[in-house]
Amino acid sequence: MNSDQLSARLATVAKYVPKGARMADIGSDHAYLPCFLMKNGHILFAIAGEVAKGPFQSAERNVSTQGLSANIAVRLGDGLDVINPDEVDCITIAGMGGSLITEILERGKEKLHSVKRLVLQPNINAIVIRKWFLENSWELVAEEIIEEDGKIYEILVAERGNPKRPYGQNLEADLLFGPYLVRFQPEAFKKKWTAEKKNWLRIYNMLEQASETEETIEKKQELLTKIRLAEEVLSDEDS
Repeated sequence: MNSDQLSARLATVAKYVPKGARMADIGSDHAYLPCFLMKNGHILFAIAGEVAKGPFQSAERNVSTQGLSANIAVRLGDGLDVINPDEVDCITIAGMGGSLITEILERGKEKLHSVKRLVLQPNINAIVIRKWFLENSWELVAEEIIEEDGKIYEILVAERGNPKRPYGQNLEADLLFGPYLVRFQPEAFKKKWTAEKKNWLRIYNMLEQASETEETIEKKQELLTKIRLAEEVLSDEDS
C-alpha cells in the first residue's frame, strides 16, 4: 500500500469523502489517505493528524516527497487538537477501536461545528460509535463491511440529521449489527457474525462451568442476548 494504491480498507473510507472536501485524517499514519485523495483531485485541503512522533515523521516525509506540503498540513497532536475551529468539513478516523474513536470525537466536540461528514472505520466495537451518533444528533447514512487479508472491517458514515432515521423496531439488534448491514447482509457480514456467535457460545459454556457469582450471571445473560440476536438476524436472511 502507498499513496497511489490504497488498501481495500482505506479505499472504502476514501470513497465516502465528499469531492471538494476540506478533510482531517486523524491517526493518519503515513498520510496515505489524504495524499491519495489530493493526488486524484478529490479534496481541496487536508490535515494529517498523528499523536505519535514516529508516524508523524513518516507522514511528513511522505507528504513532502509527494510534493503536497502546500495542500496537506501534517500536525502532531492528540485527536482533534490538530484542527482549528471551522477548518475542515469532513473527518476520517480509521484503524482504531470504536471506544477510542468516540473518545476522540467526544473530547473534540467543539471542533465539529463545521464538520458535515464523519467517515469512521473502527477495528472493533462499532456499536459504541452507533450509540454515540444517536446521542449526539449524527445520522448514520451509510455502512459497509469488507474483508481484507483475513480481517473484517466496518466503515460507518454519518452526517448531521435525524439520528433515529436508520433504525427499525429492533434498536438493540440494529445498534449491534448495523441497520444497513442487517438489511443487505453481504458475505463478510455473515462470516463475522457467525464467528462472533460461535465465540459467544464458547465463552458462555466456559462460564457455565465457573462458580456462580453476580458477575458471571450478568455476563451469561448478556451473552445469551447477543446469541439470540445473532440467531434471529442470521436466520432472517436464510428464511
